Amino acid sequence: MQSFRTELENPLVEKDIIDLARKIELFREGKIHEEKFRSLRLARGVYGQRQQGVQMVRIKLPYGKMTFKQWNRMADISDEYSTGNLHLTTRQDIQIHFVSLDRTPELWAKLEQDDITLREACGNTVRNVTASPSAGIDPKEPFDIAPYADATFRYFLRNPICQEMGRKFKIAFSNTDEDTALTYMHDMGFIPKIQDGKRGFKVVVGGGLGAQPLLAQVGYEFLEEDQIIPYLEATLRVFDRHGERNSRHKARIKYLIQKIGFEELTKLIEEERIALKNQSVQIDTTFGKWSVSEEEMPSKIDKNLVESTIAFDLWKATNTFEQKQEGFYGVYVRILNGNIHSTTSRSLIEQLEGYVGDDVRVTINQGLMLKFVPEANLQYVYAVLSAHDLAAAGANSMANITACPGTDTCNLAISDSTNITSKLESVITEDFPELIHNNEIKIKISGCMNSCGQHGMANIGFHGSSLKAADKRVLPALQVLLGGGTLGNGVGRVADKVIKVPSKRGPEVLRVVLNNYEENANEGEYFNDYYDRQGEKYFYTLLKPVADLTTLKDDDFIDWGGTEQFKTEIGVGECASVIIDLVATLLMESEEKFDWTKAAYEENRFADAIYHAYSVFVSAAKALLLDKSVSASTQSGVIDKFQENFVLTGDISLGDKTFQALVLQINQNEPSQEFAKSYITDAQVFLSLAKAFREELVSA
Repeated sequence: MQSFRTELENPLVEKDIIDLARKIELFREGKIHEEKFRSLRLARGVYGQRQQGVQMVRIKLPYGKMTFKQWNRMADISDEYSTGNLHLTTRQDIQIHFVSLDRTPELWAKLEQDDITLREACGNTVRNVTASPSAGIDPKEPFDIAPYADATFRYFLRNPICQEMGRKFKIAFSNTDEDTALTYMHDMGFIPKIQDGKRGFKVVVGGGLGAQPLLAQVGYEFLEEDQIIPYLEATLRVFDRHGERNSRHKARIKYLIQKIGFEELTKLIEEERIALKNQSVQIDTTFGKWSVSEEEMPSKIDKNLVESTIAFDLWKATNTFEQKQEGFYGVYVRILNGNIHSTTSRSLIEQLEGYVGDDVRVTINQGLMLKFVPEANLQYVYAVLSAHDLAAAGANSMANITACPGTDTCNLAISDSTNITSKLESVITEDFPELIHNNEIKIKISGCMNSCGQHGMANIGFHGSSLKAADKRVLPALQVLLGGGTLGNGVGRVADKVIKVPSKRGPEVLRVVLNNYEENANEGEYFNDYYDRQGEKYFYTLLKPVADLTTLKDDDFIDWGGTEQFKTEIGVGECASVIIDLVATLLMESEEKFDWTKAAYEENRFADAIYHAYSVFVSAAKALLLDKSVSASTQSGVIDKFQENFVLTGDISLGDKTFQALVLQINQNEPSQEFAKSYITDAQVFLSLAKAFREELVSA
């Protein structure tokens, strides 16, 4: 195994990193099945890339927060292990690409020296908890939601209940009813409320975009602040047990709600409450706050700076706002495609540190936000940003287009989404400069239908696709979507798929739509109101000439940023391993989970020990079912089918108990030491029975 020094104080983190290195070695030796290894590394932020032999590493920044020291650390890491680029994502993470798999443990260890993690940044886990970037400084917020987002992140990190779910689970906190964190498109979203003098949240559940967008439903109009984490925990337990596991396309909680209904989901959640680790979780609302008085923050006044210019005034009007802390401003920074180089990062850090707050946020539109900027320092900050070509106005306007990496690096992308973004932004700045002030229209683009660029909720959206010409040649295309958006207070609307056009005509689509809107909308009429008044068919007819395939040119068959004729292809798959015994792998995994069970019990973490023991039951049962070629798409299905195929047949005897009764003790008992001890014993006995049955079968 590759040796490296972790130099970490946290033994849990150190164990995690050493374990990743060991699993990489076992995978290279063909001792871990490819699918199991994929699951393990994804849960540690290591994701396969379109290019063979390299990985994308996703760095998990809860609610997008980073200090200057952390930012500098990530810049250094990108230089040492990647290309120097830092990619800011719509989920407030930072990604670096083209990383060697074998170097990821070492990379992770260096990040953790500044309290930066990769853990659960990808995979079937609770993903990064996102939040409004203006949390803590917004004059309109009822209270700062950042401590609640942070507490949620920390509570579920390494939590046994959400390590191997059927799919990912996304959580967002908005700080006002404007819903700038887009809670309605998340598995669970929170919006702050004050009721009878008490803090709490409106809770929405079951949203999601992707190929089949669904809007979240209201779980609670008001849930007191100490109940949000218990409610989340109970929901995750239900999702883990009843969520789909065979078909990835049906494995989000929105599909579980479609299958069983919201009322039944609520009932199952309530049934889990007795087994929760904590019935109430108080949030430390002072945690992680950065604040300073105006007198403590030094001013950076340069006499050579012009006091006021048209460009500075426009930037100040569109990219800054007065904080609720008197004398300070929040500053939004536009980053094209979310890509910022390490050299630029270090230069900004050097020039800005000490003159703005040490609390930088990655925003959901792939930009940055600087906080606690004294008004006297605004011109200096503008000058620094301008020198780095980062002072473009309209940070939250339609001129700032959100885009996923697309075919640059993603395995799933169909056509380009990054090179075209600069072309679309040019349409705004050159043909519609007055719209630089328009914060109502959002334009978003994804390289495929999966909506990492959030095209499904855009007022004007595009996603990558393909078309076939009359001569059978394939050309890159864009699906045009119109009419999506945020209505506020946890309510949104999904965009309509209107028409598909050649990718090279994307800028023309934007010109046609915006010209039509400017010419025909009533005074003061919002874009979506105009879209509703005219209707989807109107816009289909309007754009049909742009979609005409009888006027194609050779250039239409070359994607944006490309030089060769377009081909519809998914990127090269992730590296394969030799064929091994998957049943043995699952049983080995069950033994590992039992080790986690014992460790948690010895540390008096009884709730965690109980859930690890539950995973032992399910994993071992799934292994034996696989030997009989019996498939189950949920954990509850595994439990039922094991009873049917092993207990009722007499293959495995559980005495007078059913397998359901044995395993589902988990949601019928409080997580006491006494129950933990009994349940762990049951799990150990069952694992021994499963291993003995398998050994006898193999040796027969």
